Amino acid sequence: MDLLAPLREVPEETALLFDVDGTLAPIAPRPELARVPAETRVELARLARSYLFVACISGRPGEEAAALVGLDGIRYVGNHGLELDERAGELAAQIATFKESVELPVEDKGLSLSYHYRGAEDEDAARTELEQVAERAREAGLDPRWGRKVLEVRPSVAADKGTAVRTLLASVAVRQGLYAGDDTTDLDAFRGLDGLEVAVRIAVASAEAPSGLREAADLTVGSPAELLELLRKL
Repeated sequence: MDLLAPLREVPEETALLFDVDGTLAPIAPRPELARVPAETRVELARLARSYLFVACISGRPGEEAAALVGLDGIRYVGNHGLELDERAGELAAQIATFKESVELPVEDKGLSLSYHYRGAEDEDAARTELEQVAERAREAGLDPRWGRKVLEVRPSVAADKGTAVRTLLASVAVRQGLYAGDDTTDLDAFRGLDGLEVAVRIAVASAEAPSGLREAADLTVGSPAELLELLRKL
């Protein structure tokens, strides 16, 4: 908890940033079933009133992330930061073209595609099929990335959660920051805190956590519920 002390001392110069699914909201069998617990929303609202700013950076579209968290006074960035790219319209067209070429169920986020295999009758076979989709995405000049039982296909551009974090931090006078996340894309966000006087990186680690997440973190919790207990210390 000592790592949080500098953040508490100068909240007016501190930014708090969070992933949503798997971090604030427990992982659900299907994305539409995810919920941010009411007690977590209470803490986020308190933090938004006390700290310089609170932001959620999600793989979901920004509007969907905002609806899921359900709080005003928080900044929302979706599609792993792709929404901040000035070429968003062009990138969305590339994604739409690829989507039409793959006849599999997909979560279409406009700027990215998520092929989930959680809960498939045979998850190993489903992943094998998606490995072929990943290869096709690479051949199409796109960027396939694996997450927690999901293949994400994104445009191949220098935009990710790390660039989103840096853009948000550059918009105000921030000296200190915290980021909490649970998946591969959150490693980019961890790096986005580089250069701050104080940076606290929190891994919400599980059996599905990607390689390197715990090692890159300053603090590790085992679930969104444990993260909530930590937020109460801020």
